[in-house]
Amino acid sequence: MTDRPAFVLLEDGAWFPGTTSRPIDPAFGEVVFTTNLTGYQETFTDPSYLGQIVVMTAPMIGNYGVNLEDMESPRPQVTGVVVRELSRHMSNWRASMTLDTWLAEAGVPVLEGADTRRLTRHLRERGAMRGVVVEGRQPSRELTAQLLASPSMDGLDLASRATLRERWSEGDDGPHVVAYDYGIKRNIVRMLVRAGCRVTVVPAETSAAEVRELSPDGLFLSNGPGDPAAVAYAIETIRDLAGKGLPTFGICLGHQLVGLAFGGSTAKLPYGHRGGNHPVRDLRTGQVLITTQNHGFAVVGDADAVPGAGALEVTHLNLNDGTIEGVRHRELPLFAVQYHPEAAPGPHDAFPHFAEFLAMLQAERAQLQSPTS
Repeated sequence: MTDRPAFVLLEDGAWFPGTTSRPIDPAFGEVVFTTNLTGYQETFTDPSYLGQIVVMTAPMIGNYGVNLEDMESPRPQVTGVVVRELSRHMSNWRASMTLDTWLAEAGVPVLEGADTRRLTRHLRERGAMRGVVVEGRQPSRELTAQLLASPSMDGLDLASRATLRERWSEGDDGPHVVAYDYGIKRNIVRMLVRAGCRVTVVPAETSAAEVRELSPDGLFLSNGPGDPAAVAYAIETIRDLAGKGLPTFGICLGHQLVGLAFGGSTAKLPYGHRGGNHPVRDLRTGQVLITTQNHGFAVVGDADAVPGAGALEVTHLNLNDGTIEGVRHRELPLFAVQYHPEAAPGPHDAFPHFAEFLAMLQAERAQLQSPTS
């Protein structure tokens, strides 16, 4: 097998050479980096990475292969992958195939031998930006023109692309939670069921009236890709359902949509938060959680307030850059976090949020059943 010259070109003109082991078509997307050392399979199948070329900061990936149990969605969601070294020898009893074979079968291009440290530093200094992974020795004017004409992540509704088209259910008993799929990770549903919930997952554009017909005890708002401000249909639906007292829990994009639904705004971060080592302070207890994150936008505000959304109390703050990581409604049974408490991959510090949601559902049900309510 002969390696072919290839490179990743960024919209600011910078480009980084490498090789590819197979023929590839040009793959356009937003170039981002993640600091996860493991969990590449969960990363690549996370729908929040839809439309993105992911740079792995770990120097080697692929050494434990791929299995069919740890998928966060049915297939890889990334547009492309950039690595320093790709291991073609897997060493894990659960593995069913190599990472390279799996990505090749899915048609996801891999740029190998790239200087990922230099590329990551460039993205940290200049910000995440559009890019293309392509075969060849150097960029051409035609390729640059194609790149500059490709869609920007600003203003892009990708939730409608990431969502599944048919509703599905999991769990046999417990409070009934309707979960909006804006690009939901599989482990979120597992964690809700493990917490004691019966879950019905519905497509992103499901109306509030359709949700009410399902007689839910609670509402879950999932993670997902793209610009939250472009998901206008979800903002109105959340305002309708959560705003009328349905207990609600949001994660990642769901957190951003909660901020927008109650009067706040969102902004694109320079290079986002992606990885499994982000410190977050719980402002109510002072506890610091080490969290998994994957997002390029954030709710605008600080520890004191979400401007325009006086009903929301800020509960969690990112210790790296001070961005909002959690909110809670001052009157309604609603809370949301920017990070991923279900991890997959990542630390388990925030697992208790699922028990917190279950307690909220049970308290609301008890209040409704009380003779004095």
